[in-house]
Parts: sequence; C-alpha cells; structure tokens
Amino acid sequence: MTSRRLSILYLADVRFPLERANGIQTMETCCALAARGHGVELVVRPDTQSPARDPFDYYGLPRSEGLRIEAAPVRGPATARRLGYLSFAAGRAMGSRADIIVTRDLGVASMLLRVPRGLRPPLVYESHGYAPDVAAALPHLIATATAPSGMKLRRLASREARVWRTADGYVTITAGLAADLEARFGAREKLRVIPDGTRIEPRSAGKASASAPHAPLPETIGGSGPIVAYAGHLYAWKGVDVLLDALALVPDVHGLVVGGHTAEPDLARLQAQATRLGIADRVTFTGMVAPARVPELLRRAAVLVLPNTASAISDRFTSPLKLFEYMAAGRAIVASDLPSIREVLHDGIDAILVPPGDAAALAAAIQRLVDDPGTAARLAGAALAAAPEFSWDRRAERLEALFMDVAGPAA
Repeated sequence: MTSRRLSILYLADVRFPLERANGIQTMETCCALAARGHGVELVVRPDTQSPARDPFDYYGLPRSEGLRIEAAPVRGPATARRLGYLSFAAGRAMGSRADIIVTRDLGVASMLLRVPRGLRPPLVYESHGYAPDVAAALPHLIATATAPSGMKLRRLASREARVWRTADGYVTITAGLAADLEARFGAREKLRVIPDGTRIEPRSAGKASASAPHAPLPETIGGSGPIVAYAGHLYAWKGVDVLLDALALVPDVHGLVVGGHTAEPDLARLQAQATRLGIADRVTFTGMVAPARVPELLRRAAVLVLPNTASAISDRFTSPLKLFEYMAAGRAIVASDLPSIREVLHDGIDAILVPPGDAAALAAAIQRLVDDPGTAARLAGAALAAAPEFSWDRRAERLEALFMDVAGPAA
C-alpha cells in the first residue's frame, strides 16, 4: 500500500453493473486502487434492471470504503443518455478536487482535454485500441455491429490524435498498441503499457445478484471424458466456432462454453453449429454466468482454450480477461499464436500456441494435452506461477506509479 493517498475520479459511460469485460475490468481496477489506500469515485450510468443490482454483490467483491459509485442521472434514447453523461462528467471534472481523472472513454477524454489544464485535474487515458480501426473492423466481427461512416472514422481519428498529444498520462493494454500509436503520432511522455488482470486468491465475496439474467451452473457436464473449456463472449472473432470444429476432431472430450447472451445471435449460431457437427451431446453451453462464478467452472476443465481468430483487434489490441483467468485457474492452456497473446504466453513454456483459425492444429494441441498429463501439468504450473504478475493488485500498482508521476508532488 502506498504512503500517499490519491483522490481518483474514474469516468465510465456504461450501464453498471455491466456483464461485459469492460465492466469487470473497471470494477476490479477501481477496487484494487481503493485497496491500495486511494479514494476512488466511479461515475457510471444507472443499472437497467429493476431493482438495481449492487455492483459489489454482482462482481463478487468485498465492499470498500475507499470506492464510491455514483450513477449519473441520464435517461431517454441513446443520444440523450450519451449527452447527459458527457454533461454530468464535465460538471464533475471541472468541479472536482481529485488528484487524477481516469477514463477509457475516448469521447470523454477528448471533451475534457479541451478544458484548460488549470480548470480540471490531470487526465489519464487508458486505450484499448485505435478507435477508427476498431470501428471499421467490428461489422466484420460482430453480427450486430453497423459499418461506420467516413465522417465517424475521421472524427475518431481526430480524437485519437488530440488525446495522444494532450492527455497528461496515457495507458495502453498491450505493447503492440503502444507501438501502433507511436508509429502514427510519434513518441510521448508518461506512456505505460499495463495489461489487464485477474483475481489470484478468492476474496470474501458476496454472491451474484438474483436479478441478474444468468443461467444456473451445470451440476454435471455430460460424459466422463476430460473437459475442454472456453469462457467469454461468443462473437465470431473470439473463435468459438473454430473450437467447435476442433472438438469434432477430438471425440473423447467434452466441451464447456461459458458465456453467451440469449439476446444476441451468437449463442444460437454456435448451438446450431454443434448440432450440425454432431457434437451437441458433448458440448455444454452455460449462457451468461455472473463473473464471480466463472473460476469454479474453469477449474472443472482439464484444458482451457483461447481460440481468437486473426483480426485488427486480436492481433495488436486485445488483453483478454479470460487469458489471465485461465492462468490463475491452474489448468493447461491452448491459445492462438497472435502478437498480443505472445506478450503474455510463451509456446511450450506456459501454453501451447497454435495458428489462429486452424481447427486441426487446435484439435492436435488439445489431444496432446489430454494424452500427456505430465506436459499439461508442467504448462499449467508455469502459467499459474506467472499469474501473480497479472493480478488486479499488480495492475493497480502499475497504474499508481503513473498516477503519482502525473499528479506530481503532494501539495
């Protein structure tokens, strides 16, 4: 714990709690900063469920006196909610006595950086991808995404350039993203590469909110063979279709797919694929599962798979939470051989890396680990030993060092 307590205003224009990775990462990061002795005010949108869920219960985290969560009073259609949040965030920032403002929202950062430095605290922006590339790629990767207009892409590029030049501190989640931004805009000071994280030890946690739209955990998973698991969203670029093709080639294992929202088309698409492949009887789809319940499912598996396909997002920008959760689970990992993944995992040392999109290579790696428990145990042990370097506390420690640098000496 640091000897200096910072006051941190964290701005996240998302409904909260949010089941997606950015909600988990935001909450875990804020809790870890609070646990290190800092005061954190997290400003979000209201929960869309009634009654509203408690974020600490939903994410399975102990309550912290150092973290206060405030919902901006926004309502109406999407545009009105966005404008309402931006207005509320601007008021909070310019009236704040915080030492640091933190956001991973490009629009919020761009807006606040137009305010003269003397009228706001210093701002640290956390980048999870170059926005024009992400926006252009999403329609090819997510079924519900729409193609951006040329005007939107130009607007995003202008914001990226402004935030890179004027943010008081800058975080990227991968070295590849930092290199990409430096190649576009030139070098800058107070830049740190800080990956995502995971829980290492179980915390004294609450249980998931009963109002959350989550399926019950399967008490048993069909068959007596080894379990091969995936956890996360089911968008096409996540590669779960490749995993199903691979499972069809490994007949003595059972697949466990943790995640998938019934309101999105991907779950039904993958269930139909399993039926076409003739493996529906040995693949369990859990549907949405509360974040705090995922680790126990991962520990049921013999092999954990991260099958991302190659894309602008996967290659350079992604720091998937599941990757670090897999490491902490103490199970053998098979992952796609992508630059962003190689920043964390090492083929033959703490995982097996296979060409992205290659179902036959993925099947061969799974079969190898099933047939060779010694190799599986060695790889799992190495990943588990490396996991503490990616704990949420370690992430908060890295952020803290940057925040101290940006905030300057205590008054």
